[in-house]
Amino acid sequence: MKWPMKLRTRLFLSISALVTVALVGVLVGLVSVMQMASVQQRLVRDTAHTLDVGLKLRQNLGEQLTLILDEDTDPDSLVALQDQFQLLLNQGLAQGDEQTAFSKASSNYQSFLQAYRDSRTPARSMGTDQPLGAAFNQVRTDLIDSQKQALDYITRSEQRTRERALLVSGLMGLIALAVLVLGFVTAHNIARRFGQPIEALAKAADEVGQGNFDVTLPVTQAAELNQLTRRFGLMADALRKHQATNIDEVLAGQQRLQAVLDSIDDGLLIIDRQGHLEHLNPVAQRQLGWDSSRLGAGLAEALQRPELEQQLRQVLRGGSLDRPPDDLSIEVDEETRLLTYSLTPVSHPQGPILGAVMVLHDVTEQRAFERVRSEFVLRASHELRTPVTGMHMAFGLLRERVKFPPEARETDLLETIGEEMQRLTQLINDLLNFSRYQSGLQKLELAHCAVDEMLERAQARVAGQVADKHIDLLIELEQPLPRIQADVSQLDRVLDNLLHNAVRHTPSGGRIRLHARRHGERVIVSVEDNGEGIAYGQQGRIFEPFVQVGRKKGGAGLGLALCKEIVQLHGGRMGVFSRPGQGTQFYMALPV
Repeated sequence: MKWPMKLRTRLFLSISALVTVALVGVLVGLVSVMQMASVQQRLVRDTAHTLDVGLKLRQNLGEQLTLILDEDTDPDSLVALQDQFQLLLNQGLAQGDEQTAFSKASSNYQSFLQAYRDSRTPARSMGTDQPLGAAFNQVRTDLIDSQKQALDYITRSEQRTRERALLVSGLMGLIALAVLVLGFVTAHNIARRFGQPIEALAKAADEVGQGNFDVTLPVTQAAELNQLTRRFGLMADALRKHQATNIDEVLAGQQRLQAVLDSIDDGLLIIDRQGHLEHLNPVAQRQLGWDSSRLGAGLAEALQRPELEQQLRQVLRGGSLDRPPDDLSIEVDEETRLLTYSLTPVSHPQGPILGAVMVLHDVTEQRAFERVRSEFVLRASHELRTPVTGMHMAFGLLRERVKFPPEARETDLLETIGEEMQRLTQLINDLLNFSRYQSGLQKLELAHCAVDEMLERAQARVAGQVADKHIDLLIELEQPLPRIQADVSQLDRVLDNLLHNAVRHTPSGGRIRLHARRHGERVIVSVEDNGEGIAYGQQGRIFEPFVQVGRKKGGAGLGLALCKEIVQLHGGRMGVFSRPGQGTQFYMALPV
């Protein structure tokens, strides 16, 4: 049974074959180079020795000639030179069989020695026509021939080395060509067998990533790739089923969300990250007199309110509106409608802003009622102020003329009437002030204001009240605090109201904290107590006029509403943070 070869085995064998052929070529070239280097080294060494021996022989032969020509020469010196010459000649003969010139020189030198022994007058027999001179010249010629023979041997060796180098180069070229061909064939096979299926899988993965799960998967001879293809097909099928399930769930969720959005009483506009309308529920369509053709338009352009562009950009950056926006005035069917709105960012759980939601609430009737109420309160306050002022003056004159003993019941009744008339006067003044703020008649007298000095003045004004209840009143300032532009008297009124409420709702031995710090381009001033706190359900209505919360009620419920109007008139905003049983913190954020 023939088992299929694994992918990694094929790759291993192919790469191993390439590496083996390349290593064989490198080893052959390395051995050849080392052999040529060894031969050249031996050649240079032998040739140098031959030339050295030839040079010494010629020097020795010249010294012998000098002694022969000198008639007073010592015979022992000549014999020593002859023995040295023979020794050098034997060294030259020992270099190898190719040194034929040394062989001839050895034979002719023996003839020269014989001619020297046979000559009676060697000094006179050195002519070229004499046997001794002819033998000497022949020996010298043989030594010159030995030098020429060594040089010729060098030339022949260089030629052989060059031929061998060309042979090695050709062999290395053939090996490189074999490696190139084998590598090309291997790469082609790998690309054909493995590259194409992998590219097909990559294209299939791109199709799956784009939501197309009906893809064609490749078939290859590699078992591993076939296994990968099979698993990829199973994954695509599972994704197809999962997508179908998710689509059904998303559609069901969208239908439920659509039903919820369409059933709420307020208008709802969904805006994308570019500020374009994506959806508006039927209530918004009725409020604005729009239809679905408005989808895709810009919010500011559709409502014809340029200031919405900046507000929407601020919300899409993750911010919030600094103050409640003005009402939208919309003409629908020749009828003017007033709509309040709020903009809220829609964020992904991981942080990015996906868009925004605009909630519209029709306040046409509410604003008409508030206008009528303001006019009534303003007129009633004016109408009540005159008789109450007269009554107060008449009561003052009466108290001056009527005298009762201090312990008499009539004295208590007069004191009660005076206090109630004072409360009535204060109530009328509050109603007038509140009406002026709501109608825009109240103007601010702005001046530079130091926040720390303002808090110290407020502390001094309530020092008697907190001392009577043994309450600790602390001032905490986070420096540096900038100076602000404000109507100091009006802010003093806000602080007095907040401190009066804090003292009233803080038990004896409690604590009140006045705190101020800078936050960006605003100064946050807060009044915090550790009193009874405010219920969560009442915190949303605490700044509405004529609303009183908590167990200890008093006045007409206009104090906090008036404080909010004053802070908003300064371009700031006011809020509350409270936990029932743990205290309350009122704060106002004023622009620097």
